[in-house]
Amino acid sequence: MATHHAERMIEANGIDICADSFGEPDDPAILLVMGAGASMLVWDEQLCERLADGGRFVIRYDNRDTGKTTCCPPGEPNYTLNDMAADGVAVLDAYNIDKAHIVGASMGGMITQVIGLNHPERVLTLTPIMSTPNAGATLDAMDDADGGHALSPPSPKVLAAIAASATLDWSDREALIENRVEMFKVLAGSGYPYDEAGQRELAAAEVDRAVSFPSSLNHGPAIAASQPWHERLDQLSVPTLVIHGTEDPILPYDHGQALVAAIPDATMLTLEGVGHELPDGVLDTVIPALLEHTS
Repeated sequence: MATHHAERMIEANGIDICADSFGEPDDPAILLVMGAGASMLVWDEQLCERLADGGRFVIRYDNRDTGKTTCCPPGEPNYTLNDMAADGVAVLDAYNIDKAHIVGASMGGMITQVIGLNHPERVLTLTPIMSTPNAGATLDAMDDADGGHALSPPSPKVLAAIAASATLDWSDREALIENRVEMFKVLAGSGYPYDEAGQRELAAAEVDRAVSFPSSLNHGPAIAASQPWHERLDQLSVPTLVIHGTEDPILPYDHGQALVAAIPDATMLTLEGVGHELPDGVLDTVIPALLEHTS
């Protein structure tokens, strides 16, 4: 089994970034970038270890406002996706990696695209998972606004779950954990059983580990403050694999299709019956695909 290297703190871009890694540092590097409101723990260790066993050096890290990385006060993010992309590059610098395969989930997939656009010299391949070229439809729906976007908005169940989170008592640990368990249940598709016990354990670990768990809500405003990047996607010239579930209720399947259409020569791996998630049942499909894409 691949070696799991201990967490380390990286000083860069005026903040402290927490990262860890799996495997041999001399192997080709995969940088894992997580999505909104989620720490690096959401990249399951099984996924990381199996990629490392396949001959990859796997790095994951806490984005700003998650885990042990520097946090802004809740409601006051002082950064955009451009800054978060620069953070990913700073993590590569800290590990002395010139170029890496960049894999991102959800908002992390947006950051992945921005890394490819802003720092092309650092990228071998891109893999946006359950992501989008334009978060506008989702952000507008959350604000109960109609921006006339071509892409589908989140499902009513997701919007209701997000609205319920607005009344949370952020000092109540058990309430935070239960809210997170219920949110991930809403995001899951019908193709695989929902691992409620596993999600509860993960939620507890995230809440207990966070410097400021309420600050994780800052990612939505940070995305909204970011410059649009979708009209630049035709500039990408590295191999790109888009992975998307057919039952994603927050960034529906047409968001993945739009990414494939916008990025030259991009290919798509469709996960039938999968929501906004990477359940254990798809790892036997996703991991070989990632190893082939990054070979």
